[in-house]
Amino acid sequence: METNLKSSEIHERLQSVRDALLKLHKTLVDSETATYEKTFGKIPSPNHLLRLLTTDPWFAWLHPISLLIVSMDEALDKKEPLTADKVNALVKESAAMLVASETSEGFARHYFDALQRDPDVVFAHAEAAKLFKPKKTSA
Repeated sequence: METNLKSSEIHERLQSVRDALLKLHKTLVDSETATYEKTFGKIPSPNHLLRLLTTDPWFAWLHPISLLIVSMDEALDKKEPLTADKVNALVKESAAMLVASETSEGFARHYFDALQRDPDVVFAHAEAAKLFKPKKTSA
């Protein structure tokens, strides 16, 4: 358990996981955008891409990771201090989300497909996954 960690260490851990998830999210968006453009043609503008990201079923599978990042941002921005339990819960949720599955549906299946087609997604996943290991408590 992380009960011996200082408040700053708890904050830094969540910030690190959040930053890694944000990088992974951007990599997933870039990868999915490239696949979308191969299928439907070039997306005409950044505004159009934003609209697609928020409303098009093609990109809907990315919403859970977007919402998780928002939850982390809210936890980091709160006035009251972060607790190790809150950070552990968010890290655990992240680790559970980033399990790809060829036989599942929804996020896990789409994530599997992205990992298979794009090495950048694999590298971003590896960077995020390193942060899911529990921190050692200080004696």
